Amino acid sequence: MAKDDLPEPKRRNRAMNIADVLSGALDPVLKKRGFASRDIITHWSVMAPRPYDEVAIPDKLSWPRGERSEEGATLVLRCMPGHALAIAHDAPKIAAAVNRYFGFVLVNTVRLSAEAFNPNSGSKSAGPLAPDPAVSAKVEAQVAAVADDELRDALRKLGHAVTSRSERH
Repeated sequence: MAKDDLPEPKRRNRAMNIADVLSGALDPVLKKRGFASRDIITHWSVMAPRPYDEVAIPDKLSWPRGERSEEGATLVLRCMPGHALAIAHDAPKIAAAVNRYFGFVLVNTVRLSAEAFNPNSGSKSAGPLAPDPAVSAKVEAQVAAVADDELRDALRKLGHAVTSRSERH
């Protein structure tokens, strides 16, 4: 086969949308939770009636045993503490809003998860933890012989980062 007959290889160094990159990792996890696609999760703020779009999030979609009939599934929501009674009261309204968004009966009932929803759960902690004094002394002893101040500081930061990672894992 001549060199000119070979197909051009696909480029892998192109810019990609983050949703496309993560879809392969997220889809199997969502399927385990009963979601056929990411639509309920990604468009929850559009389909859910106010204020439930901000105080609750879909956790799971449970289908009845056997065939998927026209009766729909049970949508399990995680909600912020203090909103469970209101969500339980307005469950038919929430189910109707989800069904209206999709244009067919997807959700028959809405239930609440035992786990609470915390909208700030993904935020980072205040900062790195202070290193153990013994570890700090060990790192200082190892970098003390370095003459260049900038290099010594960089090595100190690296030493603290490596030891703090090994302590966490």
